[in-house]
Amino acid sequence: MAERLPQASRQRGGKAMTAAAGSAGRAAVPLLLCALLVPGGAYVLDDSDGLGREFDGIGAVSGGGATSRLLVNYPEPYRSQILDYLFKPNFGASLHILKVEIGGDGQTTDGTEPSHMHYALDENYFRGYEWWLMKEAKKRNPNIILMGLPWSFPGWLGKGFNWPYVNLQLTAYYVMTWIVGAKHYHDLDIDYIGVLRRMLNYQGLHRVKIIASDNLWEPISASMLLDTELLNVIDVIGAHYPGTRTVRDARLTKKKLWSSEDFSTLNNDVGAGCLGRILNQNYINGYMTATIAWNLVASYYEQLPYGRCGLMTAQEPWSGHYAVEPPIWVTAHTTQFTQPGWYYLKTVGHLEKGGSYVALTDGLGNLTIIVETMSHKHSRCIRPFLPYFNVSHQFATFLLKGSFSEIPELQVWYTRLGKPSKRFLFKQLDSLWLLDSGGAFTLELQEDELFTLTTLTTGGKGSCPPPPESQPFPQVYEDDFDVDYPFFSEAPNFADQTGVFEYFTNIEDPGEHRFTLRQVLNQRPITWAADAYNTISVIGDYKWSNLTVRCDVYIETPEKGGVFIAGRVNKGGILIRSARGVFFWIFANGTYKVTGDLAGWIIYALGHVDVTANRWYTLTLIIKGRFSSGMLNGKSVWKNIPVSFPKNGWAAIGTHSFEFAQFDNFHVEATT
Repeated sequence: MAERLPQASRQRGGKAMTAAAGSAGRAAVPLLLCALLVPGGAYVLDDSDGLGREFDGIGAVSGGGATSRLLVNYPEPYRSQILDYLFKPNFGASLHILKVEIGGDGQTTDGTEPSHMHYALDENYFRGYEWWLMKEAKKRNPNIILMGLPWSFPGWLGKGFNWPYVNLQLTAYYVMTWIVGAKHYHDLDIDYIGVLRRMLNYQGLHRVKIIASDNLWEPISASMLLDTELLNVIDVIGAHYPGTRTVRDARLTKKKLWSSEDFSTLNNDVGAGCLGRILNQNYINGYMTATIAWNLVASYYEQLPYGRCGLMTAQEPWSGHYAVEPPIWVTAHTTQFTQPGWYYLKTVGHLEKGGSYVALTDGLGNLTIIVETMSHKHSRCIRPFLPYFNVSHQFATFLLKGSFSEIPELQVWYTRLGKPSKRFLFKQLDSLWLLDSGGAFTLELQEDELFTLTTLTTGGKGSCPPPPESQPFPQVYEDDFDVDYPFFSEAPNFADQTGVFEYFTNIEDPGEHRFTLRQVLNQRPITWAADAYNTISVIGDYKWSNLTVRCDVYIETPEKGGVFIAGRVNKGGILIRSARGVFFWIFANGTYKVTGDLAGWIIYALGHVDVTANRWYTLTLIIKGRFSSGMLNGKSVWKNIPVSFPKNGWAAIGTHSFEFAQFDNFHVEATT
């Protein structure tokens, strides 16, 4: 059929072409129908009256927080395959923008990310994994746009207050050092950052652009209209989760408008529908020329808040298993056939019976059209509330006018979400030939479909050999932290929820504890989340029920210091303060405590032990069925304490407060 299309067009002069996508058979074979006999709307795509706004790209967020935590632990070749699906042009999501968290030591949704300045006189530009991730993105797409945003700040910036702007110059300096460090140590040019124009200019960073407030449309938009200096220094107004809408003040500024954080939805078909709808309608309804999805890759323990809310899933570095989820291919419908610097046409809008269409051009003759018919039921984002709308079967005729009237052929890419038997993800269909159609073609549209029609021939659905099968976290796991020159500052699979745990070298200890894991914060960070007053890092399988946790511990703070090991920890992320479990604490004042929660309100046992600061001890916690026991240096401290709740959860280590402490020879044996 495909080979006969040009001939059929010549034989049927004045007839338009229909890409009918109602079933598997029809999806693969474009049909010919007379446009005059097709009921439904007609939509003109024309550049004769000029173009719309400049397109700035589609991107995703790593951070806000710790959402790429497990990715760095993946073995090759799987780690590179995941990165290819995210960043490699014409392969997968082909992202135009990467936005990363400027680590601030605080809990910012699913964990903490380390700051480059834990303390005022401390600078280290190799902590965490965001530097590495930005470099990997740049390797695959040298033109990718890099953005930075702090979700939290180290405590010293607050001068005793939970507010980062007590000293504006100091906070501006802190952010500026991150930008300079990115260039100096990693040869990374940061393209967009929050408001600190004078500091940037003083450092010669004139090319770095300002996005504000990277939160809400107001009050920044109104302030810009009243303050010429502020208006002049801001390049982009960014808002989070705008629901495809802007506000009048933002539009009056004539600035670029971005949805600078969006999506946050489970990466199943409904999440893909959410993304497919907002990628079109953020521009149609709100003139937003960039959309940045939170988050890039669901590479954190799934039971943390917003589990699997990434474009794809990679949460098993121990097995190498990952999943290329539908949002990857929904993103590809736009990213593979556009680039920042293209322009939207003015002729974009909603379809008569539900759905929407946008069209973009590079100004050099290329045209890309994206049509979506996402239904209300299958495109609800996690926020904000989505008013009801209806989508129904329809025929949509598109008329190419202006410089596009002579386009001879359009490549066609197709996605249908829904039941697996009827689902197609980023399937290339036969081309549409427009030689004798007068620049007209008709699409038959069902619910939950996505079409890209484009003059570009470079699109591709990348594939890799299937990754390994999914496997649970190993039931026996140990880490002695004996790494002389670690590539990353965090130990594999530990997910810091409050505090920061880093590899540490005891220069003065040539023995067994020369290399350890150290909690390095001594001050509560500045954060919007309800960080616990203790520090804690979780690890393992949330389904674990019966387990033995053993770890060597070292309290550095005399009298007031304390550390713990724990099992069945049932909460993390922004819920960490209310975590339940079984917590075995020892303190430098010679006491111990067993609690049923991290906050220490539920006390199972307490007493005295021979413990002091600056000495190593081995703690052992045994949880089996409804009972738990604990040992210090191999000797029983408490036995058979009833623990009826929770039934399962992670293992964990941590400290009593924000204090220095060390951990070594971590070992866990568990069963579900």
